[in-house]
Amino acid sequence: MHQPIHASRRRFAVMLGTNEIASAAAVRLHRAGFAVVMSHDPFPPVIRRRMAFHDALYGDPVSVDGVAGVRADGGMQIYHALRHAPEIQVTWLPLTDLLPVRSIDLLVDARMQKHRVTPDLRRLARLSIGLGPGFSTDVNCDVAIETRPGRSGMIVAQGWTDAADGVASPLGSAGAERFQYSQATGRWHTPVEIGSRVFKGFVLGHLGGEPVRAPCDGIVRGVVRDGSDVPARVKLLEIDPRGRHAQWTGIDSRGRTIAEAVCRAAGKLDEMTAARTYVRV
Repeated sequence: MHQPIHASRRRFAVMLGTNEIASAAAVRLHRAGFAVVMSHDPFPPVIRRRMAFHDALYGDPVSVDGVAGVRADGGMQIYHALRHAPEIQVTWLPLTDLLPVRSIDLLVDARMQKHRVTPDLRRLARLSIGLGPGFSTDVNCDVAIETRPGRSGMIVAQGWTDAADGVASPLGSAGAERFQYSQATGRWHTPVEIGSRVFKGFVLGHLGGEPVRAPCDGIVRGVVRDGSDVPARVKLLEIDPRGRHAQWTGIDSRGRTIAEAVCRAAGKLDEMTAARTYVRV
C-alpha cells in the first residue's frame, strides 16, 4: 500500500516527453506521492499511444495502468493541480514555461531523443535524471539511466550512457522489421486504431499522399496520431507479431523496469532532505 501524502507537501516532478517510457515513469512517481506534469516534445512522434498519456494533449480520456492523465493548458492551472488534482497533468507547455510555476523537485528527460544534443538539466531542479543515450552525470544530469535492451534500468555512476546503436529492442522474434519509418516529411493520415489486427501489405495510412503498408502480420501496437505532421526518418507505426501474447496497452516490462529505476534514483531527494535536517540539528 502507498501512503497518502498531503497535497501541500507533494513534491513537483516534471517529465519531459509523453511517450510510453515517460508515462511508465510518471505513473510510478505519481504512486510514490509526486505531483507529476508531463511536457510534450514533438520529436520523435509518439506511436505507442495506448501505453502513454500523449493523447490527453488532445482532450481524449486517458488512463495508463489505472492512473488518469488530463490536459493542462496554463501555468496557473498546473499550479493549482500540484496541490489538489489526483491526475497526472499533460501539457503542451515547454520546460521554460514550467520553471516559474514552482521550484521543481525532480526533472526527468524521457524524450528518448537518441541522436540529438541534450541540454544541461543540472540546477534546473533539485535532482535531474536523464534516460537513454546522450546523458552523463559529469555533463548534463545528476543521474543517468540506461534504456537499451539488456541494460534497461541500470544507473550509470560514471561516464556516458550507451550511444544509440540502431538496433531495435526485440519483440518476440521480431526486431526492426516490425516498424515502418517515414521516408520523407509529410502530413500523416490513418483510419487504423491501435489494437487492430492487420496483415502484411495492408495499407495502414498515407504520408504526404503516399501509402504506408503493414510490414508484417499482427496487432497494431503503435501508430502516429492521425493528422500529425511527421519529419523524415522516424517511426510511423509498429506491429506486434506475437499473436495472443501481443500487448498494446498498459506498461510493458521494459517500461516498468526503467520506471522503477527512476523511482530509486528519486530516492536521493529523501537523502538530500535528511542531510539538510541533520545539518540543522
